Amino acid sequence: MIGISFENFLSFSPMAYDMVAHVLTLGFAVMLAALFYFVLSIRTVAPKYRVSSWLSVVVMVSAFLILFYQAQSWTNAFAFNSATGLYERAAGAPAFSNGFRYLNWLIDVPMLLFQILFVVEITKATRQTLRNQFFFAGAAMIITGYIGQFYETAENIAPFLIWGGSSTVFFVWVLILMYRLIRDARQNLEGEASTLMGAIWWLFLISWFLYPGAYLMPVILNNEAGVVGRQITFTVADISSKVIYGVLLARVAQVRSEQEGYIFQNLFGGLGTGEPKASASAD
Repeated sequence: MIGISFENFLSFSPMAYDMVAHVLTLGFAVMLAALFYFVLSIRTVAPKYRVSSWLSVVVMVSAFLILFYQAQSWTNAFAFNSATGLYERAAGAPAFSNGFRYLNWLIDVPMLLFQILFVVEITKATRQTLRNQFFFAGAAMIITGYIGQFYETAENIAPFLIWGGSSTVFFVWVLILMYRLIRDARQNLEGEASTLMGAIWWLFLISWFLYPGAYLMPVILNNEAGVVGRQITFTVADISSKVIYGVLLARVAQVRSEQEGYIFQNLFGGLGTGEPKASASAD
């Protein structure tokens, strides 16, 4: 059948059902917590780096709202059958869909790729060129993957694999662009900022490679373990590629701000760099 996620054709033990419900809840809860972090930490970086932090805020709002809706979709799609002791599709309920994640990624992926452009030293022309390439490649990657996931339960899975393969082409393009950007950026960074940028590359590489594995789960493990594994993989990838990535970028911006002499005043009136208050007054 075309258009229905494979989760809807399975029944789940209470443990498997709860694991998915809990990991989906963890996903949107972490996005909400990170939203507050990014809002409260914006002033810890110099003004020229704040666009990156604001983009993190956009990503967190989008992810929280859509992942919250997806968690509700899981809860509503299945009901406990006391006769079988399993959670089964609830009569008349809308089908559970991973398509919500793709809609979220269509918003978030370009924002995530744009973020790094505002914490590295590049020319305005280079920033615009990379922004356009990131937008096209990122959007195309998500759209082709979104179309492909509708065929994951079709008798003929060729379209599922073809669309997934098309998505992978754009995926590789994004990785190449990101690698080159970080490699060149590190040449102009020193100490902690350079080390953090290296860590960002490995985080980006590992977390993004989790998504193809989750996409292929209906082929790899078409049972309740596959469903649990897919939702855990998606959630770990989302938290890593959005929250941890954003925190590391913010830290790079903080280090660069401190190196450039920026002194921030925290919510309690103290100075973020530990400089004497007289120094702030002199500025």
